[in-house]
Amino acid sequence: MQSRNKEFFSYVIPSVLAFALSGVYTIVDGFFIGQSLGDMGLAAITLGYPVSALVGAFGTGIGLSGAIRYTILKARGKTKQMQECFTGTALLMLLSGVLLTVLLYGFAGPILHLLGAKGDVLRLSAEYVRIIALGAVFQLLATGFVPFIRNMGGASFAVIAMILGFVTNIILDYTLVWVLTLGMSGAALATIIGQAVTMIASVVFFLTKKCRLSILSRKALTEL
Repeated sequence: MQSRNKEFFSYVIPSVLAFALSGVYTIVDGFFIGQSLGDMGLAAITLGYPVSALVGAFGTGIGLSGAIRYTILKARGKTKQMQECFTGTALLMLLSGVLLTVLLYGFAGPILHLLGAKGDVLRLSAEYVRIIALGAVFQLLATGFVPFIRNMGGASFAVIAMILGFVTNIILDYTLVWVLTLGMSGAALATIIGQAVTMIASVVFFLTKKCRLSILSRKALTEL
């Protein structure tokens, strides 16, 4: 029983930490922007948060569902189907990221107006959201790969990957927003670069695990 509890918490604690870190990028942006641009900038970040959260939700939803199926196939010893599951999930996340980039970038103004943004707040928030949209693929893959890493036995590495992205975001927020005074654009760039760092760390993990992409069969494409 004690060994089971130890194994349980070895997965749960890193998972909770990873999810917690994935949701604080915009909070950090808000701190630096609030100190730099005041209440108007903080309001713009707040209105832009739902857009960033939407991208993260897509990544978590697709990645988590794929990781669960991957683990089930692994328990059944179906190696080929495991590779197809990983490949199909990665492809779906990539396509979703591209689609979100097009939609969010093209309709940033109307979406933010619907959320209540007006005047200068709308302008600042749109500036932030459009750059976040350009990095949607990074954020979606970063959040979507983390569940796979955990289910491959890398729960602690998943936290490390998230911490690397989070620390990168803080450093770049300080540099781009406060030092270079890039404002909303600087905060958004810090966020997407931080997500890209997490994504790259995840890719490195998969390479060390020799988890390769495979050609999808017609059946796998139908299931996708």
